Amino acid sequence: MNIEENVEKWLLDEDLLLEMKYDENADFHYIVEFPKDNIMDVVKPKEKDCIVIACATQVAPQHLDLMKRADKKTNKDFLMELNFGLNNFLVDFELQINQDILQQFIITEQIFEDGLTKDMLIRTLKRVFKSKLHCIWLIDQKFVNVNLSQNENDMFV
Repeated sequence: MNIEENVEKWLLDEDLLLEMKYDENADFHYIVEFPKDNIMDVVKPKEKDCIVIACATQVAPQHLDLMKRADKKTNKDFLMELNFGLNNFLVDFELQINQDILQQFIITEQIFEDGLTKDMLIRTLKRVFKSKLHCIWLIDQKFVNVNLSQNENDMFV
């Protein structure tokens, strides 16, 4: 089996594959649900010897409002803590920040072909997801817990 067949089989075996997506820049692009209600991408970029696992999260308007109301020091401290925390997960990440307010975060991790196994794929999905959770929990700790009237289930889109 080739890489695409292996990855597709592993995702199907674990009931994670939601859809195959056309992507002109990729040999294959799968949309997966891991864990339940969390969408991630598994992509093999063209002419690369790796697959990329990615999870993008847009910060919900409710959180943005709380961040806008916070003082500059709180926002800067939050962003510094977020950067340090994500570095500990050994993932790549991109934070979209506007005026010291986190708008969106994208977490990615690569698995090179020579290290690609089902075990490594699932472990990487877990690490990317736990990195996302770290971001959510840190936002919750720094901004939402101050305002307990918020419904935490609708804070991210």
